[in-house]
Amino acid sequence: MNTESNAELARRVAVHAALADPTRLQVVDLLAIGDAASSELSARLGTPSNLLAHHLKILEGAGVIARRPSEGDGRRSYWRLAAEPDVAPGVPALATPGRVVFVCTANTARSHLAVALWRRASPIPATSAGTHPAERVARGALAVARRHDLELPDVAPRRLDEIIPALVADDLVVTVCDRAHEEVGGSAPVHWSVPDPVAVGTSAAFERAHDDLATRIRRFAPLLRDPGSG
Repeated sequence: MNTESNAELARRVAVHAALADPTRLQVVDLLAIGDAASSELSARLGTPSNLLAHHLKILEGAGVIARRPSEGDGRRSYWRLAAEPDVAPGVPALATPGRVVFVCTANTARSHLAVALWRRASPIPATSAGTHPAERVARGALAVARRHDLELPDVAPRRLDEIIPALVADDLVVTVCDRAHEEVGGSAPVHWSVPDPVAVGTSAAFERAHDDLATRIRRFAPLLRDPGSG
């Protein structure tokens, strides 16, 4: 074996060793659905914070997960899958929602891109809203949608409060912005910590947001049962 092959073999051994524990496998299963802070993982798993920190350190060291600081609450960080693990997550199919509602703060970029990508990937209806909507969709979001042949209409951003009366029990709320997630709390069971491209303002930032959302939707959409499958 050459040096490169040996390095890849060592990486795979480290990943499999990191996943050889029930708690760590559960962490990966949860993060295959959405990002989470350490406190959220601890609550969902019923694992003491000090023991969970040990497991997270092992997964991070193996390159399975990574964390980034919240763009809202600076005291928080969100864990996410760093790459597709060599062992497929054991996430069961989830209940089919009547609609997926993507939420960010301004409803100008990430939530609109998420809806456009979702409509390409799933027959389940989707819409978007913001906790504090701006006046118009970001020009960078419209441009990146055109580059990827996505249907993203130039519509007025909507306030989440406006669609809350229309929310029903089988709606699934997905926050794609840390500030929105920290504001709506438990009403959004799925969170994707996607960096704000509007704050950077470059074409590259909007491309990164598109690619991040596309990867997450490609992973997440198949977990929701097809409404036509019964």
